[in-house]
Amino acid sequence: MSFYAEIIKTKTTGMNKKSIFYSLLAALLLCCCKPTTRHGKSQSTVESTDSVTTAASKQTANTAAKIYAKQQIPVLCYHRIEDGKKGDYTVSKATFSSHMKVLADSGYHSVSPDRLYDYLVYNKSLPAKPVLITFDDSRAEHAAVAAPVMEKYGFRGVFFIMTITYDKKNYMTREQIAGLVKAGHTVGLHSWDHTMVTRYKEAADWQKEVAEPKKKLETITGKSVEYWAYPNGVFNHAGAQELSKYFKLSFSLSTRRDSLVPLQTVRRIIVPECSPQGLLKSMRRNF
Repeated sequence: MSFYAEIIKTKTTGMNKKSIFYSLLAALLLCCCKPTTRHGKSQSTVESTDSVTTAASKQTANTAAKIYAKQQIPVLCYHRIEDGKKGDYTVSKATFSSHMKVLADSGYHSVSPDRLYDYLVYNKSLPAKPVLITFDDSRAEHAAVAAPVMEKYGFRGVFFIMTITYDKKNYMTREQIAGLVKAGHTVGLHSWDHTMVTRYKEAADWQKEVAEPKKKLETITGKSVEYWAYPNGVFNHAGAQELSKYFKLSFSLSTRRDSLVPLQTVRRIIVPECSPQGLLKSMRRNF
């Protein structure tokens, strides 16, 4: 400490014991009077840190009108990924792989719903050519087929789970759901049993289809579940408003957004069996 040096100096300059005593006392008082806080940090350091924290907490959120006016980004919705099946909700394994490849080759970057939320609400930046890749209905092949293909290209997806399907044939197990989160994907809720929001009439309906499944899913993933996909993509204004109490974002399908609650009516497009170039054209046309 500096006052030790002062003592040594006094021994070489002929100061008497009384002078040494007063020099030591002055040094001690100077040290003790320096304002400090817990953990020995100076008051000025803590005040500076507190200022940064306060500034961050005062970040102004966009109004609903500003959010509604922002450029929409492509949000894709897959259902079944299976060979030998046909229908608007099914793509083959080869087709899914070709879709992920063309997205990567075209310079697209998958983004999480967290980043989409920050973009919409706080004007945070997104990478060039952002895209959300989402999956409905808890199908087993989402974890077994889709996730590994996406990870190959550095993509991550959003998997919306119906909690009634846990551990059932053709559907994801609890371990697979938890594994998706560990691998960096996002898990959201798709209701308990796929009943449409427009049919929730009483508090008990919201408890059964939203509140209780949300808690169960959070137990499995170990994380807060903050995103919702509407069963059948269907919503109404009252339902969207109610969902804002539970989720940061809710995703519909191709239905027009609600301008009063745009965060709860984010648009997606269903991806059918189509060529890679067909997918890109659809994305450009719809977004």
